[in-house]
Amino acid sequence: MIRTFLLRWMINFLGLWAAASILSGVNYQGEIQVVVIAALIFSIINAFIRPLVVLLALPAIVLTLGLFTLVVNAFMLYLVTVFYDSFQVSSFWQALVAVGIVWIVNYLFTDLIEGGKRANAV
Repeated sequence: MIRTFLLRWMINFLGLWAAASILSGVNYQGEIQVVVIAALIFSIINAFIRPLVVLLALPAIVLTLGLFTLVVNAFMLYLVTVFYDSFQVSSFWQALVAVGIVWIVNYLFTDLIEGGKRANAV
């Protein structure tokens, strides 16, 4: 369980760093350690708060065939900016694109770490 959390933290760090590098609306003040701390906060929020928010948003998630989870994830990223002033996202749309980047990085690294089990599961 701790190993999985640390792995998620590392992958979230890479995703947030990529988003901050690509998008002008995702910024951090200071060194790369700011992104490491933001990724830790993002991972904690995803582990504890996100399940409750997903449960509350379940009707919208079902109606949109899962697309509303992107909005939920953007809200989780917004919560990081509330708890940590050194990491900022300028708008909802920037947060939405940023979580898309984090999702892509998450998908690629999880697949790489698991040795392509997702592709072979079919």
